[in-house]
Amino acid sequence: MRHPGPMTTILIVDDDPLQASLMMSILGRQFGNVCRVNDAADALCLIEQPEFAGKLGLVISRHHPPGIGGPAFVAELRARMPDLPVLVLGADSAIPSDYTDENVVYLPRSIGGQKMVAVTSQMLAQRKNAVA
Repeated sequence: MRHPGPMTTILIVDDDPLQASLMMSILGRQFGNVCRVNDAADALCLIEQPEFAGKLGLVISRHHPPGIGGPAFVAELRARMPDLPVLVLGADSAIPSDYTDENVVYLPRSIGGQKMVAVTSQMLAQRKNAVA
């Protein structure tokens, strides 16, 4: 198990328990503190808590999470925490043109575990460098 420096929280926004459990297992082994909420509203409530927001290093969300649509959710996250990286997972056939911010990465939901770990590691490193 590897944990890059101080414990950073990864927040998964996904209402599919199987997919979320799989992501939590893969990412938890590599990065440690991974938590999940079912929808965008729950995620936005969590980041309003200063203690949680202070440890948050990355949000991983579906392209269309329950509640607020994907682009609107990402825009709201960016308004509240402009430097927070967001990984959006969508359909293989979707076009990521709704996500043009430099701290937002769009990938097909079908990416493998190794690719997810690599992208997550890269995004967390960029966040750490931006904060330092």
